[in-house]
Amino acid sequence: MQVRAAVLHEHAAPMKVTELTLDDPREDEVLVRIAATGVCASDAHTRSGRIPSPLPAVLGHEGAGVVAAVGSRVTHVAPGDHVALSWLPQCGRCRHCLAGRPVLCTGTAPALLAGTLLDGSVRWHDGDRDVHHYSFLSTFAEYSVVPAVSAVPIPADVPFAVAALAGCGVLTGYGAVVNRARVAPGDTVLVYGAGGVGLSAVMAARLSGARQIVVCEPHPAKRDGARTFGATHTVAPDDDVAGLLRSLTGGHGADVTIDAVGQEGLLDQAFDATVPGGTIVCVGVPAPTASARVPAARFVREEKYLTGSLYGSSRPTTDIPNLLALYAADRLPIDRLITRTYTLDQLDDAFDDLGAGRLRRGVVLVGTD
Repeated sequence: MQVRAAVLHEHAAPMKVTELTLDDPREDEVLVRIAATGVCASDAHTRSGRIPSPLPAVLGHEGAGVVAAVGSRVTHVAPGDHVALSWLPQCGRCRHCLAGRPVLCTGTAPALLAGTLLDGSVRWHDGDRDVHHYSFLSTFAEYSVVPAVSAVPIPADVPFAVAALAGCGVLTGYGAVVNRARVAPGDTVLVYGAGGVGLSAVMAARLSGARQIVVCEPHPAKRDGARTFGATHTVAPDDDVAGLLRSLTGGHGADVTIDAVGQEGLLDQAFDATVPGGTIVCVGVPAPTASARVPAARFVREEKYLTGSLYGSSRPTTDIPNLLALYAADRLPIDRLITRTYTLDQLDDAFDDLGAGRLRRGVVLVGTD
């Protein structure tokens, strides 16, 4: 079929919305009509070249839509079903999948990095030239073929824009707090960044019963906005962040610190602001050449936990529906993360707004909700 899609031909260049040929889904794949897709920092980093990825490619990995067709072995969804999309499908057979940590799946990682679907081939074509997939989803398009395990059924009354964000940014921030850090009632939590991921961490900390939630963010308007999501205090990165945390906690520091930014050098400040025995969770992805350092002697003596969290350390097939259930119960206001919506032809405007710090989350409405 012929499908309009936004293609990135080279790094640091505008994307071109063009008509591509999209093959039919194979036996373990699903064709989805994309209704909404978020504009994520990972897409921006790939667009700029900060995150290496094969080109040309159709980007986008935070989407939701309606099943249009299924492969012969697909039974959990059918045409007409509403789905949120998970960009990290699991093989179900590797060591990590069997241990209940599917985001570390080694069976699917090679295809992810190669820009293909799980069988190592592509469904996108521009004339006689193949076009790569992005994170298995390629949601910057009217339709996309995805692995069947990436299509997570959702209730038909969930807005597609909300479901799209639950499939990546919200799950990443929420899961870092709930699944990885396991924030407990009464904890003090420090969150770096007030974008979609950081604010999702704030909402999760509030739901987990954190007593104090401090957001560190350079943009004044975003600091103010963080309070409406549950932040009790805000601070700029150039201020004395560690001093503020100690003043709020009787000289101790944050029980849990979430780095949703990934800026090189930020870990030094985060380490100082975290109480001995506390946990620092790194969520934002730095540049490939970046390195992280902590003071070695203090790392031993203070027994701090330093850990990464990919995709919220989640089990997407169960965690995405759980997030949407919290949304339906008015406990997780995902819809308030949406700052602005765009059309597919306005994608470059969305990236400009993201880069300028004007968005909590931007959403491209491809189809109708």
